[in-house]
Amino acid sequence: MRAAAVDIGTNTARLLVADVGEGRVVDLERRAEVVALGEGVDRSGRLSEAAVGRAVVLLAEYAAVVSRYQVGAIRVVATSATRDAANATSFLDAAEQVLGRRPEVIDGGEEAALSFRGALSAFPGPGPTLVIDPGGGSTEFVIGGHEPVAVNSIDIGSVRLTERLLPERPATAERVGVATAAVASMFAEVTIPIPPARAIGVAGTFTSLAAVSLGLAVYDRTLVHGAILTLEDLDRLVSLLSGLTVEETAALPSLQPGRAPVLLGGAVVAREAVRRSGLGWVTVSESDLLDGVVLGLAD
Repeated sequence: MRAAAVDIGTNTARLLVADVGEGRVVDLERRAEVVALGEGVDRSGRLSEAAVGRAVVLLAEYAAVVSRYQVGAIRVVATSATRDAANATSFLDAAEQVLGRRPEVIDGGEEAALSFRGALSAFPGPGPTLVIDPGGGSTEFVIGGHEPVAVNSIDIGSVRLTERLLPERPATAERVGVATAAVASMFAEVTIPIPPARAIGVAGTFTSLAAVSLGLAVYDRTLVHGAILTLEDLDRLVSLLSGLTVEETAALPSLQPGRAPVLLGGAVVAREAVRRSGLGWVTVSESDLLDGVVLGLAD
């Protein structure tokens, strides 16, 4: 069947239109744009008018894209920023007007399970597998074989960490150290009841970091998908990014410029998540929550 999924995150809003069958996802169109919906939510508890405006304009574009395909089913989900915002209802109302359906605000557990299913669709094989999904406002850890066994959702991500502890660029070693300690303390609460045989990292933080680590002149998802990032790679990325201004980060050739303000925060979160896995490395996947959503629509 032909299905579409929209994921409205804290930093990005993403779209997938795909043909789905027998557990396989064949992309027809996949897009991700930075809208920074969750900008300031950690401090104010509210979505700003500007952020809502950016998101609604992009969602209208996504609705137009979906209308060009004969889609049999569509699901729209919203995650951390919308979960946390006191004025989320007004945003959901505006999103429903342009999309023709109301976004579902899903909890961290469902977010993790969808990411797990999407990642394993691209990397089937022996487990246990730990899937790590560092978003803008939260980071999900889910471990299992063919199905999730344990799910953790921790309220720290690239946007939240940047706003709390890494607002300035370049960032001093002291500030990075404070941010690292804070994230490590939060991830100490993560329960991993069975030792993972492998870890898969999904979504924009990991894919962006992989592209920078690979030194790509332009972003190429075929090269990013399946790339390995070690703790040593992530150490180097944190060191590199902490020494750059936001403008210098935005100039990195493979990077979507809108990610530049929060990429250092994302790198710290990703590094500490991989450290918490106990493995010291992660396989980067372009298949993620969006794939999990369309696979669910095809069930």
